[in-house]
Amino acid sequence: MSFSIYSASAPVFVRILSNLSAILDKAEAHCTARKIAPEALLQFRLYPDMFPLVRQVQIATDMTKGAAARLAGIDVPSYADTETSFEELRARLAKTVDFIQSIKPELFDGAEDRAIVLKTGNGERHFKGDDYLLNFVLPNVHFHATTTYAILRHCGVELGKKDYTGL
Repeated sequence: MSFSIYSASAPVFVRILSNLSAILDKAEAHCTARKIAPEALLQFRLYPDMFPLVRQVQIATDMTKGAAARLAGIDVPSYADTETSFEELRARLAKTVDFIQSIKPELFDGAEDRAIVLKTGNGERHFKGDDYLLNFVLPNVHFHATTTYAILRHCGVELGKKDYTGL
């Protein structure tokens, strides 16, 4: 089978989000075992001008669901960003995985050449599908997933590279 935009996106997104969910399980267990209020970790940030953990997870899900939808040529679902607990974040991750897995792989056919337009605070960004996935989405998803990992590791949650990669 040849390499495709689908194989470089949807399964990769599912793996990253599933691993994040397992990481959040460990974080919640860490809080319970050490009698730490979950909000302490959920609202923790590595530096004052960075987003807290809860927002890092929200952005990772927004990036993956948005990319999967745009690459498949379908509407991007909207989420409210109201999560305040590990349980709610895991539900958001599961909902995003379900959405991504519901997209038929054939909808990604030709996505490498699909025009992608993102509206940002600074105007619009224009991409071809392959550039969008490889040079915008994947680096951003990994950044926010890694930052989530780093926040939790900094807070003493026992995590290793295998938790992040799933390998």
